[in-house]
Amino acid sequence: MTAGMPTQDDVLGYFDTLSNWGRWGDDDERGTLNHVTDDVRVAAARAVRHGRSVSCAWEVAVPGEMERSTTTCPCAAEMPGAENMPAAFHNDRRWGFSSEQLGIAFHGNTITHVDSPCHIYWNGSMYNGRPHSLVDPATGSAWAAVTAAASGIVTRGVLLDVAKVRDVPWLEPGEGVFPADLEEAERRQGVRVRPGDAVLLRTGFGRARHESGVTPGFTQAGWHAACLPWLHERGVALIGADTPSDVQPSGYQDVLMPVHAVGLVAMGLWLLDNCDLEACARTAVELGQWDFHLAVAPVRFAGTSGSPVNPIATF
Repeated sequence: MTAGMPTQDDVLGYFDTLSNWGRWGDDDERGTLNHVTDDVRVAAARAVRHGRSVSCAWEVAVPGEMERSTTTCPCAAEMPGAENMPAAFHNDRRWGFSSEQLGIAFHGNTITHVDSPCHIYWNGSMYNGRPHSLVDPATGSAWAAVTAAASGIVTRGVLLDVAKVRDVPWLEPGEGVFPADLEEAERRQGVRVRPGDAVLLRTGFGRARHESGVTPGFTQAGWHAACLPWLHERGVALIGADTPSDVQPSGYQDVLMPVHAVGLVAMGLWLLDNCDLEACARTAVELGQWDFHLAVAPVRFAGTSGSPVNPIATF
């Protein structure tokens, strides 16, 4: 390890030194979302200075990344179950409809999604010390599921453009982002991360994906474990990236995905994976504004470990 780089023992120690277990009570399932207070949301609203909104999500290919079954009927009389409808439906020949049944595996390296704390276990435990046995294959998780964010995640977002800091179009696969990068981005962009913020990390991978169509593999740029104490100290509520978050390989044989493991299990830190931050970055440059109102609304899937999302940044 180079100077200032946490050793594997350091990273393993983060499970204790950065733990938020019990911080907001023994029954807390929201983790770092507790940093998003009413005052934080009011302050986030003040970040809207131009009224321009952009999506931070990738479009989901249908079919492709999603299974799809579509029903289309040219008129109401031909819709399934029409025989049980009022007589007027049989006589109305003017309106029709289409309807879909969709199936999606959103965890992975391509679809923009949020991870709730129950997504990862460490030594058989989830956030706040609950056993992994609370996750049932049939009914899902009875603890720290995505429904803990049922009211949405509405806070101030801050985009830290590390590709711009390093003056490269994108970070190469396997390049990690460190606290020094984050602070240099703050300095250049004239912004500072505050308690309750969502921090979105631009590695530039979205540009590479747009230009060449590549998708992340098992080697990718992203957050290095060294950032975890920094995020804890700043009181960050949510982190995101234009990759699946963790730099891969992580550099630690016994902690393959430390940002996911320490973040979700010890800190209760919610993650946004696979964002598309290119429109957000272009807008930030155009307006000279690197903070914004961020709205993330997970679907209220009972017992699930996350949800596909479309994060909206409003400048």
